[in-house]
Amino acid sequence: MRSNRVFIVLGVVLFCLTIVGSARGEMKSGAFSVTPFFGGYVFEGNQDLKDGLTYGLGLGYNLGEHWGAEAVFNYVDTEFEEGSGDVDGYLYRLDALYHFKPFQRLVPYLAAGIGGITVDPDRNDDDTDFLVNYGAGLKYFLTETVALRGDVRHIISFDETQNNLAYTLGLTFLFGGEKREAPPTPKDSDGDGVYDNLDKCPDTPAGVSVDSFGCPLDSDGDGVPDYLDQCPNTPSGVKVDAKGCPLDSDGDGVPDYLDQCPNTPRTVKVDEKGCPIDSDRDGVPDYMDQCPNTPDGVKVDTKGCPADSDEDGVPDYLDQCPRTPKGATVNEVGCWVCKGVEFDFNKWNIKPEYYPNLDEAVDCMRQHSYIRVEIQGHTDNVGTKEYNQILSESRAKAVMRYFIEKGIAKERLSAVGYGLSKPIASNETKEGRAKNRRVQLKPIY
Repeated sequence: MRSNRVFIVLGVVLFCLTIVGSARGEMKSGAFSVTPFFGGYVFEGNQDLKDGLTYGLGLGYNLGEHWGAEAVFNYVDTEFEEGSGDVDGYLYRLDALYHFKPFQRLVPYLAAGIGGITVDPDRNDDDTDFLVNYGAGLKYFLTETVALRGDVRHIISFDETQNNLAYTLGLTFLFGGEKREAPPTPKDSDGDGVYDNLDKCPDTPAGVSVDSFGCPLDSDGDGVPDYLDQCPNTPSGVKVDAKGCPLDSDGDGVPDYLDQCPNTPRTVKVDEKGCPIDSDRDGVPDYMDQCPNTPDGVKVDTKGCPADSDEDGVPDYLDQCPRTPKGATVNEVGCWVCKGVEFDFNKWNIKPEYYPNLDEAVDCMRQHSYIRVEIQGHTDNVGTKEYNQILSESRAKAVMRYFIEKGIAKERLSAVGYGLSKPIASNETKEGRAKNRRVQLKPIY
C-alpha cells in the first residue's frame, strides 16, 4: 500500500513536469501558494518507530519578495520497530520562510516554525506534543507559477524532547501576487551592444565586434576589418592572406614571419620556431624517433630507442644486470628474480603457491646449462643485522634446495645471504618490507 502511494505521487510530479514550459520565475509579493509534497520521515532511535513515508500539503502567502508564511500539514505512515501494529503520525506547522535571490530561477530559502505532532498507534491512545522546526530548501521555477521544491527540516518535539528529520519533494503552485515591472531597455538598433545614444556607427552589421563607440574594429591594422579578419591580432607589417591571417607556407602551424624552418614536411610536429622537435636531443628528430623521451646522454639505435643488449626489456642505461640470460624474468632494474616469491616475517620456508614462479627460473637454467647461478637471499630491516644475515642465508639455501630437487646440478649453484643491506623498497611500510624479503638470481658466466 505504501509503495503504491509513492508511485501515485511520483506520477503526479512527472505529469506536472510534462505540462510546464521553461520560464524564469520570481517570488511575487502577495502571492498565494499551494505545495503538495511527499518524502521521508526519520524518527529518533529511542521512539521505537520505524522511519516512514510522509505526505502533505502546504498553504503559503508571500509577505514580500523575501519573506513568506506557510501553514503545513504532514501525514506520516509508520509502524513499531518491535512487535506489530501500524502508527499514524500527524504534523501541523506554521512556518516563516526567508527567500534568497527571489528573482532567480533557483531560489534557496531558510525556514523555521512551530506546531504540533500527534502519534496515533492502532493499539494505544494517541499522544500530541508541541514542536518547533527549522531547516532549508530550494525552489526551482519550471514556469513563472510552478516550482519544483526540495525541503529538509529538523523537527524537535517537546515531551521527552525528540529530534526527528523530514525530507520532502514537491511542487509549488503560485497564484496572484504583484508582478515586478521590468526597467525600460535602452534601444540598440544594430544589436552591437552599444546603445543608440552612444553609437557613432549605428548601421554596423549584426554580430560584428565594435569598440566603445560602436564602430567595427581593425585591431591589427592589416587592412582587413575584424569582422572579416580571421586573425585579428596579426603584428603590424606581417603579410597576410585574404582572410587576414599570416602566411604559413609549410602548414606547420608556425607563420612564416616566425618560422626558422619554413620547409618542414607537412604533419611534422615543430617547436615554437617551426623546426622539427627533437625532445631528447639524441640526434633523431621526433617525427623519426620511436622513443622520443630518451634521457640525455643515453646511446640509442637508428630508431632513437635506448640500446637493450641482453633483450630483457630493460634498456642498458637502467639495467643493473646487463648480462641476464634470455628468457629470465627480471625486475625493474633488469636483475633476474624469482618474481612474486616473498617470505613471511621471520620465515624462510617457500610457500607452495610460489612453486610455479621458481619453476620458471628452473626452466631458464635448463635452457642455459652453461651458466652458474648465485642465489641471493635478502631481508627487511626488522631485527638485528646479524640475525637478518643468518635469515637471508636460510632463504637462499631454501631456494637452492628446491632447484636441486628439480634437477639442477648442485655444482651450478651457490647460496649467499645479503641480510638487510640491499633493499629494493622502503622498509617504512608493510608492503615495502614484504618486497625486501626476497630472493634474486645472479648468473655467473
